[in-house]
Amino acid sequence: MKKTARNDLLLIGGLLLLALALYLVFQAGASRGGQAVVRVEDRVVGRYPLDRDGVFPLNGGTNVLVIGGGKAWIERADCPDKICVRQGRIFRNGQRITCLPNRLTVTVEGGAGDGADLVS
Repeated sequence: MKKTARNDLLLIGGLLLLALALYLVFQAGASRGGQAVVRVEDRVVGRYPLDRDGVFPLNGGTNVLVIGGGKAWIERADCPDKICVRQGRIFRNGQRITCLPNRLTVTVEGGAGDGADLVS
């Protein structure tokens, strides 16, 4: 193997290790959120604690939010692309699910035990 190709492989390997280390540092530093805040057209329409499991129709039933096991996710949506459904489960502060066609966002905010209550 040529020396240049070997050096390229070492550089790529080093960059991959650095990326993995940064990912682990940011994951370890992110704190668990206390509530899922639902906004429609940038107006807060609901706050749902992540420690209470439930199924919640949102935005007139266009989306269905599910909370279980301390995580929140969109289970159903009537939008054509269903990107919000495929965004997965969120539970860390600052994580967000967005449904652009329905102008809806679900954002994890607050920490555990911050006194968040169910409001809709």
